[in-house]
Amino acid sequence: MSKGSSVLLAIVMAIGGFMLGHVVGSRSGTDTGTSEVAEEAQAADVKIADDAERFKVPVTSAQPSKGPSDALVTIVEFSEFQCPFCARVLPTMKQIEETYGDKVRIVWRNNPLAFHNNAAPAAAVAMEAFAQGGNDKFWELHDVLFENQKALGRAELEDYAKAAGLDMDKVKKALDEGTHAKVISEDQAVANTFGARGTPYFFVNGRQLRGAMPFPSFKAIIDEEIGKAEALMAKGVKKEQLYATIIKDAKTKAAAPEEQKPAQRAGQPDPKAVYKVPLKGDEPQKGPDDALVTIVEFSDFECPFCGRVEPTLKQVQDKYGKDVRIVWMNNPLPFHKNAKPAATAALEAHAQKGDKAFWAMHEKLFANQKALTTDNLEKWGKEIGLNASKLKKALADDKYAKTIQAQQTLASSLGARGTPAFFINGRNLRGAQPLAAFTSLVDEELAKAKALVEKGTPRAKVYETIIAKGETGPKTAPAAAAPDANKVYDIPVPKKAPTKGAANAKVVIQEFSDFQCPFCGRVNPTVAQVLKEYGDKVKIVWRDYPLPFHKDAHPAAEAAREVFAQKGDKAFWAYHDLLFQNQKALSRENLEKFAEEIGGIDMKAFKAALDSGKHKAAVDADIAAIAKAGARIGTPSFFINGKLLQGAQPYPAFKAAIDAALE
Repeated sequence: MSKGSSVLLAIVMAIGGFMLGHVVGSRSGTDTGTSEVAEEAQAADVKIADDAERFKVPVTSAQPSKGPSDALVTIVEFSEFQCPFCARVLPTMKQIEETYGDKVRIVWRNNPLAFHNNAAPAAAVAMEAFAQGGNDKFWELHDVLFENQKALGRAELEDYAKAAGLDMDKVKKALDEGTHAKVISEDQAVANTFGARGTPYFFVNGRQLRGAMPFPSFKAIIDEEIGKAEALMAKGVKKEQLYATIIKDAKTKAAAPEEQKPAQRAGQPDPKAVYKVPLKGDEPQKGPDDALVTIVEFSDFECPFCGRVEPTLKQVQDKYGKDVRIVWMNNPLPFHKNAKPAATAALEAHAQKGDKAFWAMHEKLFANQKALTTDNLEKWGKEIGLNASKLKKALADDKYAKTIQAQQTLASSLGARGTPAFFINGRNLRGAQPLAAFTSLVDEELAKAKALVEKGTPRAKVYETIIAKGETGPKTAPAAAAPDANKVYDIPVPKKAPTKGAANAKVVIQEFSDFQCPFCGRVNPTVAQVLKEYGDKVKIVWRDYPLPFHKDAHPAAEAAREVFAQKGDKAFWAYHDLLFQNQKALSRENLEKFAEEIGGIDMKAFKAALDSGKHKAAVDADIAAIAKAGARIGTPSFFINGKLLQGAQPYPAFKAAIDAALE
């Protein structure tokens, strides 16, 4: 090839490459397969100076988003439409958009929780809106779904889609045939990979933020990230490369559950213990006898949590097929008066017509948990083809009392007194856990079982072999190591903050609290005792930390700030006491009433302060101080010369911490 031809070919390829890149990069948001969507721009060859923990959460054109793709900060939100906490954080997300504009991009990923029956269908409709109308249509329907969280049935979802102008044939197909099931499942898999097992869950440029946190918690991180992004651009990084560059060296997965070492209270079940859960062989089951993983389920037909976990168990079966069997055992709780008759009806179905009839009755019972009358039990028996007279006699005679009692005794002996409780190849999992909790254990046990088979254990003997030496009584885990008690958090004391005690006290206790939190109210006598016992050696500094789900807490904090601004410490603490004495009555009207009771308050200025949000920034600054210090707290929390003491602790706990500080 001549030199001229080579140059011409290079030019043609460059143009072709540009056009291909343009087409891929500008693809609409209708893609549903991860292999066919536009990926983020390549990371720049620049090292980011960073000590923050980050996760490499992928973003492609398959996810609905708000804000430009070259925003300085990308927030990936794992959420679902039926979760009340996800709804509570919406005003915060709106505030982020209004405050930062094009500097922030919000990316939506689905994580419908198993116990929210309407969350997955709602996600399917939202993703169909995205497929038909891109981001604009997705966010339009997103808002409608959150406005109607308690009305997300099939008929309502179709109504919302129709009102949004969607093609209803495609909407119905999406619901009936699972058009977007793969995308939603992939979102959930990503969430699980990065430890986002609850909702809502956020990654801000890869930095995790859990739950419906208030705006200041987001602001503290966003402001830092904007600074880092601007520093990268100063080094020549292009805006479209920012997100990829920031997360390029981030973690590709969260630590495994055993590596995370979650807080484990003494007396809680040991997650690694294997229990001996014997099977007689005549229990109702789904899956083959030689399944590698056996899940023994102790359940109660009247228990709402047992009902909520059933879709998750279906997902487990779909995922693992013949490698898993589910064995049913009854544990009707005494305060569920219809649970035992329901169990009797299900066992009679099994006795008459085997597993298929049992599970058919099982489905009817869970679908009608609030209507488990004898008449209905007999009616459903007829519907599935049972001998009506035999069923009636079984119910009248309490035919399976001994069987049910034996299963309850077994559950109790293993420490599984509540429902639902599961033993996965003998390992206990309690409660209506999400799919990820099941798959984590099943994957571990499946690997162990396959190893046994490879060494010669017949598949049909795997379960028996694994539990042979299992625990026959409750096995509890030791208490987890407490957080580092010697860690000192750098939380500067504001120049103007309500205080009690000597200005030059040797011990400064910063109290982060919430006027609507009952635990904060309970600790007040202990704080008073601390001041009485230590006198001038201790100073208490009040810091606001109103929790987002306490709707009156933030206004109460602002009102207390105005009292402090007008009349100082004495008036503040008097008002503080009134607020805690009336925690369930913190309406605007009462906030004004309590201020008048203090005396000497300029009520016109007080009302103006609340109307204008004069002290909102100061309250939010207290919240942001916690995020900036890297602490994770609830309320109340106390920093004693910088060392954290969390919760409404008794006086001896304060005494020990204060004495240590004085030494």
